[in-house]
Amino acid sequence: MSSNNNKGKLTLVSLVLMIFTSVFGFANMPRSFYLMGYGAIPWYVISALAFFIPFAFMMAEYGAAFKDEKGGIYSWMSKSVSPKFAFVGTFMWYASYIIWMVNVGSGIWVVVSTAIFGKDLTSSWSLFGLAPTQTLGILGVMWISLVTFISTKGLDKIKKITSVGGIAVTLLNVVLLFGGVAILIANGGQLAQPINSISDFVSSPNASYQTPFAVLAFTVFAIFAFGGTEVAGGLVNETDNPEKTFPKGLTLAAIIIAVGYAVGIFFIGIFTNFSALDVEGVHMSNVAYIIMNNLGYEFGQAFGFSEAISITMGDWVARYVGISMLLALTGAFFTLTYAPLNQLIGGTPKELWPGKMGKITDGIPKNAMWIQAGIVIAMIGLVSFGGDAADKFFAKLVLMTNVAMTLPYMFIAGAFIGFKKKDEIHKPFVMFKSVKSGMIAAIVVTFTVGFANFFTIIDPAINGDISSTIWSIAGPLFFTVVALLMFGSYERKIKVQPRGTKDDKVA
Repeated sequence: MSSNNNKGKLTLVSLVLMIFTSVFGFANMPRSFYLMGYGAIPWYVISALAFFIPFAFMMAEYGAAFKDEKGGIYSWMSKSVSPKFAFVGTFMWYASYIIWMVNVGSGIWVVVSTAIFGKDLTSSWSLFGLAPTQTLGILGVMWISLVTFISTKGLDKIKKITSVGGIAVTLLNVVLLFGGVAILIANGGQLAQPINSISDFVSSPNASYQTPFAVLAFTVFAIFAFGGTEVAGGLVNETDNPEKTFPKGLTLAAIIIAVGYAVGIFFIGIFTNFSALDVEGVHMSNVAYIIMNNLGYEFGQAFGFSEAISITMGDWVARYVGISMLLALTGAFFTLTYAPLNQLIGGTPKELWPGKMGKITDGIPKNAMWIQAGIVIAMIGLVSFGGDAADKFFAKLVLMTNVAMTLPYMFIAGAFIGFKKKDEIHKPFVMFKSVKSGMIAAIVVTFTVGFANFFTIIDPAINGDISSTIWSIAGPLFFTVVALLMFGSYERKIKVQPRGTKDDKVA
């Protein structure tokens, strides 16, 4: 009988693989090497211990307790703290995807260029005589419009592209590891980025990361690299013998992911000298393609191929990266255009949404999706026509994405204290055996995320770049104000309703 009940359940290996696929991001390694060199490695280990593992355990408890709730994280926080707290936190979580769409809507053209030409040529693109940055903004607007139009038709075949892209991106890690080992052997163990002392694993060769504030601010990149942890929360009830298998699988996955990031960053140093990246035209959105292009080139040089053949090999490796990323990003874009919005509207009281914004048609909030598209297009226009150079343009978008995507973790972790204190919430799966241990974990995670974001936000201002600091807080602050105004309107609306008509989802 037990064997029948456990049929189809996740084993330890399948659980680890699912968590790894959801969390591990290839592009995080070249970006981290670009920012910190080998100095990025310890921050990934620290982030795994202070954020990833305890936060994932929280997601497991939430997921098991609220497995039948439709509203996802909104329901978790609403029942643990209050509806208002939950809505602000959930709206912030949703806002992070708005920032993601702004970022990727323009940045995806770097991927397109690399997939076609084997290198990033976007810095020379021009439409109607516009500057490259403005051209990418126009292309981003066109992309958002096209994706929204197709998504509102209810087409979900794009998920096939997601799976193909996921496999292709996973294979990139194999290319990096085997390519790095081959180059290391062929070069007689010589590293392109030399290790002179232990300080190379603490300090950064990047001129922008020489102050303690800047180095501490890098923590947000390490935390962001563990994004997707919340996916683990829904896997508890799908796991065979979860009391033993889940904590073991989660801990093992965390170790593998942290070690994987550390090894990947180190391997980049095998064939890439940091000085080659410290040149004009290299920025956060194209550094992964430049580094992988260099992998192909250095592989050719290490094994005695001609300069021309080595360059061609580099371009083809970069094309493979571009095609893989393009497939994965396209699938993710179509899904994220409607999935977070669908959860936000589907899980919250209908009175929160003005007019027909909350209307769900064919399982999709079509009206809200077009409003969402308008907001994304306005933000792309605002940033792309701001007059900054392309590298600052992309750095600004990535900065906005990192801050906006990690802030909701503070809400979810903070709500966990209320969750542990409420005995009326049935908790079929418990990782933190006491309220005190749950509170300590929540405080550690909240402090870690807050600490990282604080230094990320203030570091540019300390160095005289007030604009970046303003952009880091403008997006999250704007959406917080919007959420409070919307919830205030909702509260006034339900107060004038006859008794008994209040939406039970916030009771």
